[in-house]
Amino acid sequence: MARDLISLNIPDLSSFAKALRSDMMRREEFPSHAAFLSAIAKAAGFDNHQHLKAAKPSASPKNPQLRKALAAFDAQGIMSRWPSQTSVQGLCLWVFWAQLPAERPLNEPQVNAILKAGNSFGDHVLLRRSLIDHRLVRRAIDGSSYTRIEQAPPEAALALMAEIRGRTA
Repeated sequence: MARDLISLNIPDLSSFAKALRSDMMRREEFPSHAAFLSAIAKAAGFDNHQHLKAAKPSASPKNPQLRKALAAFDAQGIMSRWPSQTSVQGLCLWVFWAQLPAERPLNEPQVNAILKAGNSFGDHVLLRRSLIDHRLVRRAIDGSSYTRIEQAPPEAALALMAEIRGRTA
């Protein structure tokens, strides 16, 4: 019988170990395999092993740039850091491109509001300039308006945007 691989992310290993130890101390004998799996799941905050299996996250993307881009966003879909690689930066910018209205010019404060809401590292100016540099947004010569450049996002950008939408839902 094939076994499903189940990833378990433990944000606080110390509290996990304490909860697992507490469960083991209450038992008079060493638990069976199924009982041990259930104890691990409970220590990780799940109701039981089946609950953990049902919450199994999607497989890690095979595209290394997509993995790096996903790592730049927190669990709520907010960009928490600026990637060092230009190609990964460009991929991350598609998330902001998707939040800009199509074919409608925005003034700088409107663009800034969208960018500020989507990042926690505090550099909306870098994001705005990068959107222009990566040819995702066009700025009027006098700087009075910004317009999203309509184009089809690459496959990796679509996957990134779908994952980020899933985090915010």
